[in-house]
Amino acid sequence: MNSDKSLLLKYLYDTRTRSIIFQVLLILSLVFGFWWIVDNTAVNLQAQNKSVGFGFLTQTAGFAISDTLGTWLFDYEVGTSTYLDVYFIGIANTFLVAFLGIIFATILGFTFGIMRLSQNFVFRAFSTVYIELTRNIPLLVQLFFWYFAVLRSLPNARGKVDIIPDVIGINIVGLYLPSAIPQDGFSLTMWAFAIAVVITFFMNRWATKRQQETGRIFPAFWAGLGLLIGLPLIVFLVSGSPLVVEYPEFKETGPILKRGFQKGAGMVLVPEMLAVWLSLSLYTAAFIAEIVRAGIMAVNKGQTEASLALGLKPNPILRLVIIPQAMRVIIPPLTSQYLNLTKNSSLAIAIAYPELVSVFAGTALNQVGKEIEMIFMMMSVYLTFSILTSIFMNWFNARVKLVER
Repeated sequence: MNSDKSLLLKYLYDTRTRSIIFQVLLILSLVFGFWWIVDNTAVNLQAQNKSVGFGFLTQTAGFAISDTLGTWLFDYEVGTSTYLDVYFIGIANTFLVAFLGIIFATILGFTFGIMRLSQNFVFRAFSTVYIELTRNIPLLVQLFFWYFAVLRSLPNARGKVDIIPDVIGINIVGLYLPSAIPQDGFSLTMWAFAIAVVITFFMNRWATKRQQETGRIFPAFWAGLGLLIGLPLIVFLVSGSPLVVEYPEFKETGPILKRGFQKGAGMVLVPEMLAVWLSLSLYTAAFIAEIVRAGIMAVNKGQTEASLALGLKPNPILRLVIIPQAMRVIIPPLTSQYLNLTKNSSLAIAIAYPELVSVFAGTALNQVGKEIEMIFMMMSVYLTFSILTSIFMNWFNARVKLVER
């Protein structure tokens, strides 16, 4: 008896054995918890005479969706398009808002973050007021402000506000912009742009290596910018300018119902999308600005003093010395802000912008009633977006991290 007890104590006091026991117990707990959830769900569905399946995706959708990029891409028509089309439309609209929001928020965030450290009182005060005002007001309230207080206060469909006369105008229906319609041969211009991107990439690598070996600086930015613009432009002109620009058409006379911006001329961005894009970008930019400010302040002041001693000007010091080192501190929290922006786009359901939650997990779900399948599909999309964003930012972080020599 005593030998059995001592053997048991021996295994319990053994670190490796105890670790294995706890891991096995954890795995069994997870398996049991998952089985309990699935079994409980199956029992409840059976009690409600419901089945699980994705056959509803081939059924035709019987509701209208406002004109957006998604409806244009998938040629949505009520009574013809399926719920699978609705799903893809929601994904396209969510991706569009998240992608544009990340770009705009990054530009604004870096600008205001640098301005907050400026020696200029006006720049510093303006940046401080913007950051404190924007990040302390809930995002949903800002969304309502841009939609109801700003965009819904614009002139009605018979009026307009000219941003650029005869080119860009806006009213309560949306923002009207020129649309570019590619003609035969435009693909040559796109190929030229792709080639310019590849040449610019290798030129930057060559310039970096040359600078490390000789200390001589090659103007890679301006050379790359000139290449990216110049090469496609030359090909575009040589190939006969195969692009037609269609401008919005506005009529102020004639029958009253036919006045206003004419349908089919130019392109229109609906006010719901503008409100979501503005609120997400401005809200997230305030947090990015603080991240940028913290990253710059984390760089030792000795770096600035050493750069000044070498005769560098303030702008090159910021661009070539401070920002590259600050990026190692900035990128991890910046990734979190990108993920937050993407997930916060679901708030667009409050103003009926047809993103994924609104159009698929809202209207379509109410008609079909497949809660489990549709919520699972919606969660998969956000999970995929987040994982892809994290993979890209982790790759970029590895590129700029400090390499020990």
